[in-house]
Amino acid sequence: MFENLQDRLSRTLKKVTGKAKLTDANIKDTLREVRKALLEADVALPVVKAFIESVRKRAVGQEVSRALNPGQQFIKIVESEMVAMMGEANETLNLAVKPPAVVMMAGLQGAGKTTSVAKLAKFLKEREKKKVVVVSADIYRPAAIKQLETLAGEVGADFFPSTPDQKPVDIANGAIMHARKHYADVVIVDTAGRLHVDDELMSEIKDLHAAIEPAETLFVIDAMIGQDAVNTAKAFNDALPLTGVILTKADGDARGGAALSVRHVTGKPIKFLGMGEKVDALEPFHPDRIASRILGMGDLLSLIEEAERNIDKDKAEKLVKKVSAGKKFDLEDLRDQLQQMQNMGGMTSMLEKLPGMGNVAQLAEQANMTKQFKVMEVIIDSMTPAERANPDLLNGSRKRRITMGSGTQIQDLNRLLKQHKQMAKMMKKMKGGGMAKMMRGMGGMLGGGGGGMPPGGMPPGGFPGGGGGLPPGFK
Repeated sequence: MFENLQDRLSRTLKKVTGKAKLTDANIKDTLREVRKALLEADVALPVVKAFIESVRKRAVGQEVSRALNPGQQFIKIVESEMVAMMGEANETLNLAVKPPAVVMMAGLQGAGKTTSVAKLAKFLKEREKKKVVVVSADIYRPAAIKQLETLAGEVGADFFPSTPDQKPVDIANGAIMHARKHYADVVIVDTAGRLHVDDELMSEIKDLHAAIEPAETLFVIDAMIGQDAVNTAKAFNDALPLTGVILTKADGDARGGAALSVRHVTGKPIKFLGMGEKVDALEPFHPDRIASRILGMGDLLSLIEEAERNIDKDKAEKLVKKVSAGKKFDLEDLRDQLQQMQNMGGMTSMLEKLPGMGNVAQLAEQANMTKQFKVMEVIIDSMTPAERANPDLLNGSRKRRITMGSGTQIQDLNRLLKQHKQMAKMMKKMKGGGMAKMMRGMGGMLGGGGGGMPPGGMPPGGFPGGGGGLPPGFK
């Protein structure tokens, strides 16, 4: 998300970073470029106008002229105004009501409401330790009811059954009664969507809202529809007392205009971003972190949080002890590292959160690093335990057997072995205290919160098949 905007803004702002003095003329030129970049990213025109005006007012004032480094101060202003435009800080769900807290989801058909219900249920269950009931009041699409039942089973939420011949209000009230009886904390109600905003849909959803009085009314919107996303959000906001927005398919939108516009137009905060199809691909929306990412400053806090949740600390600790004792780093260890990286959303996801690595993340995506890592895992899986422990055993006939079993080429296997050799050499250098320092704290992630690359992240010695730091093809 935001790749186009990030690329354009970083190039534009780079021109003013080193300037010893900012004049009306160069501020004007820079703001013209920023304005173009925002419009190309599909940010709504009123939002762009307000943003540019706020930055201009601050940039020509005392704040910049008295700064030691006016260029950097200007970028700081752009960042803080971007944060203000998106809503200052993350706004969590307000579930501090008499249980069960009811969360109602609204939005157009195809926006990803049903999947978002399951994602939110998983988020509340795992991160907030809530007992969650989910129910579908979409009586027009029997497939939606079945889909939610399947997803509820996948995320471990309690599914309350419904049928197309029932009334939405009766379905929702039945689910709330069921939740009370079973001491559930939250009920998430999925509602019917339409292909466009119509009076019938609005009337039905208003009646449902009045009947169940939800603690949260979340509008689910598809980031891919750009300007239309903002218009639709406004229509729903006029009809319903929305409390927040879930922006879905954000990983598929390279522009990001909807994320920058929705808050300004509706006055309602974006509470979550849907970043993929998997049921765990829902992240709280932090305006400050998003602004930092757009301006190429990375998002280390999100990366650290992901590491704390997803890195297997036992495996990381085991590897620390093994390497510290001077034992050999084998192919089993390499496979563990590749899996840890996949658990954190893959190489591209990690790189774009590191300061100054936005362009490398795009290159990694173009080179399809995720696919390459999966190929490496498949090759390692095709080996015997003895071969994984000692790659020196791999002669010609063993290599042929492994490549046939994994559906790969000899070149793929040789590339893997070369990368493993580089990593093993690096690990050898780190025996003693170096490795422990690198992996201490969060099972290998940014040792103690400062510096160092994760063993579950970019592998020591660089990317598989790369030139000691960059992915293959970027040497």
